[in-house]
Amino acid sequence: MVLKVEVLQGLLALGLCALLVPWGLLELRPLVLGALFAGVNFLLLAYGVRWVLTPLGGKGKIRAGIVLLALKLLLFLGLLSLLLLRFELEPLSFMAGVTCLLVAITLERLWALATD
Repeated sequence: MVLKVEVLQGLLALGLCALLVPWGLLELRPLVLGALFAGVNFLLLAYGVRWVLTPLGGKGKIRAGIVLLALKLLLFLGLLSLLLLRFELEPLSFMAGVTCLLVAITLERLWALATD
């Protein structure tokens, strides 16, 4: 499911790049950075939670899951503050890239419900 969401998010971000960037409605760099930020954050969260909650998981997997979740928190707070305070990013384009993940998750869940 996680891989499906990531691929769908990449396709949505690519579609926004192809459709709206040439017309000047969105900027390329903030759109790509927003999509990458959301995608990496989602991957770290998904695998961190999976490894922490693994039934009968060894101590190594649980520790690795906790490290991934801590890394996710640091990435989320640090990178978000760095991106928004240090760099001049166009906020609409950045949020369009982040929103691609939310749309991808929604579409994947709707697809899963329709196929069940």
